[in-house]
Amino acid sequence: MEAYVAGDAGAFQRLFRLLAPSLHAFFTRTAGDAPAEDLLQTTFLKMHRARGSWRPGERLRPWVFTIAARARVDWLRRHGRRGEEEELDGEALPDPEGRGDPGEALAGKQRAERVRLAMDRLPVAQRAVVHLHRFEGLGFAEIGQALGITEGAAKLRAFRAYAQLREQLADLVTEEQS
Repeated sequence: MEAYVAGDAGAFQRLFRLLAPSLHAFFTRTAGDAPAEDLLQTTFLKMHRARGSWRPGERLRPWVFTIAARARVDWLRRHGRRGEEEELDGEALPDPEGRGDPGEALAGKQRAERVRLAMDRLPVAQRAVVHLHRFEGLGFAEIGQALGITEGAAKLRAFRAYAQLREQLADLVTEEQS
């Protein structure tokens, strides 16, 4: 990021390769497939415009996800999805590539699909917190900053989301313990 702020054009491409997959996954999980590409482009445009406000030594991912979360909220407002916006009040998944025992590979794919479906059933606000916490590795203070909520609110959403996931996926936990 320091190189990009200093004017290194190649640094943008490196940042894009580093951040785009995570941002795209965040948008897909919290806004759907259709707007994910537009939101990704909007985020990088806003990041470009705001690059002068990034402070050297500041963690990049929380700063970028703050921009991304705000772009997402703006999109929700523009597209009349205020209910989702107002609602805004991991362990590694099994290897789906099938390396090893075919039975285990199939079971791993089925578990991964169950987890994805359970995540999709979470309210959008909780899904965003879980994604940022579990998949992006952000702390609750960083998540709160990114989503414009308090650290306590981020923790509460995570607590409720993880409780719902544990309930929906309880049989998977007991299955793996045996």
